[in-house]
Amino acid sequence: MLEQIKLWIERCRRGRTGSIAPEMLPTPKKPGDQLLSDCRLIVLDLETTGLNVGKDEVIAIGAVAINKGAIDLSDQFDLILKRPELDITETVLIHGIGPEALTHGHEIEEALLFLLEWMNGDPVLAYHSAFDQAFLEKTLKAQLGYTRNHTWMDVADMLPAFFPNTPTGGKGLDYWADYFGLEVSARHHAASDALATAELTLIALNRAHKIGLKTLKELQGKLRYHRRLQSMHGA
Repeated sequence: MLEQIKLWIERCRRGRTGSIAPEMLPTPKKPGDQLLSDCRLIVLDLETTGLNVGKDEVIAIGAVAINKGAIDLSDQFDLILKRPELDITETVLIHGIGPEALTHGHEIEEALLFLLEWMNGDPVLAYHSAFDQAFLEKTLKAQLGYTRNHTWMDVADMLPAFFPNTPTGGKGLDYWADYFGLEVSARHHAASDALATAELTLIALNRAHKIGLKTLKELQGKLRYHRRLQSMHGA
């Protein structure tokens, strides 16, 4: 990731990154016969100024790639956005991102273009993905006019789909991390939460492999079936 950021900063200095038109960015990939054991998946987490997508804003983005069934620590994304105008007084104690960090963050447009390039159109996973998807799509549209639909999958659906009736004590990421004995270095830090979510994703993908699910399309079908069951039972 450090080398990628160095290259990106050099491109910014040459004025190249900001000149990229959104329509020239990688095309989002649709779930098909891509083998789970071969494909690249993006596991993403955002930090925001609050929970209301209508009025709150993204201030940090963390993500890590799963490549061929393993977390690739050399393939990560971790940036704070330059947004000194935002009021973070209500959430700074949660995510630890203060005014100074927002003042010295990365330019929003350039960071988002870099993110989209780095994602390369690959499927995106997140814990309670509707939250991250809504905030990211809002930000991409507002800052870049970007409205392409990426494939999103919810790890909060994936885990109970493959481990039904597991006594975690709750539905949050912390409960699942504790159940599987994972150590989360810093909660409410985008990159750390993304890494924890990626570890949980690998556990779910390992179970998927054991029950014979091989492709991205089959995984998406499993999650849809799980959501239908949950809806039928009022969960």
